[in-house]
Amino acid sequence: MTLNLTFTAHDVANIRFAISPLGEVVASVRVVKDPRSHPLLRPWADQVRRRLQQVDWRLLSDLVPVPTATIAGFTCTPPSTSIPDLELELATMRGAADRVRSDLDEIPGPRTKRVQDLYDDPEKGLERLAEEVENYWRAALLPYWPAIRSLLEGEILYRARLLAAGGAGRMLADLDDAVTWQDGTMRIRHRQVTGTRSLRGLGLLLVPCVFVWPRIFSVTTPPYQPTVRYAPRGIATLWERRRMDPPEALAAVLGQTRARLLAELDQPTSTRDLAQRVGLSQPGVNQHLTALHRAGLCSAHRTGRYVLYARTAVAEALLGDPPA
Repeated sequence: MTLNLTFTAHDVANIRFAISPLGEVVASVRVVKDPRSHPLLRPWADQVRRRLQQVDWRLLSDLVPVPTATIAGFTCTPPSTSIPDLELELATMRGAADRVRSDLDEIPGPRTKRVQDLYDDPEKGLERLAEEVENYWRAALLPYWPAIRSLLEGEILYRARLLAAGGAGRMLADLDDAVTWQDGTMRIRHRQVTGTRSLRGLGLLLVPCVFVWPRIFSVTTPPYQPTVRYAPRGIATLWERRRMDPPEALAAVLGQTRARLLAELDQPTSTRDLAQRVGLSQPGVNQHLTALHRAGLCSAHRTGRYVLYARTAVAEALLGDPPA
């Protein structure tokens, strides 16, 4: 099947990009529920599955069926700003009570009791859903967010450079293997949708999303902003274990041990695992992590009895390639 999106000159002028934490949450539910269909993302699913056993996310799970044909629009409305935080997106979702019933009416098949309760009382149901999303986010995505966000921002920068060099056609040409661009029309090989849709003069919102891989998701019907969610380049690198030697200048400031600990935090890690890697006692590692946390260089994420440490964006920048 093919979805054709037709562009006017005004639509081309209003192409924009955004990152969506809530969109990552909703798309990632598919991966947790069916990791075998997402081999590039399975290392992440294997890491978070145990932690999610301590989180109630049953309504969220019900709203994202596997296999996934359609997801109710109110669960992750297209972001209104380029880099919203989860709190802003959840506020938008809580304000969509008037759309819950119409969106759910578009979903085929029977409803679970939890989804029916949401249908019967949208405001109360959305509060429950927002709470579940927040808990799921803390357990499954927040520790990984600096690395994910860095990848997404790099993707947007790459697209901006293509746009500057060759216009919209060049920027869209290699968006995804399922996407082609010709004569003002974007053609998307689609599993569920076919036909030709106008962008209604609203332009197109492009949202790179790690957890939609290997698919493309689209929103083309009112009242939502026309949106295409696609997988960014370099997803496989997110889960690679890479030994990184900290820059000598950083080690001179922080000390060799703390710089090494930051380098080891390429993925969210427990104190015990870090201690085993660097050959220190757990209390010793904890003392160093506490100092790094106070300095804003690492973050701590507790889910039940699990505490994971992750590098912050500041630390990622300090460990990056030195300027030439």
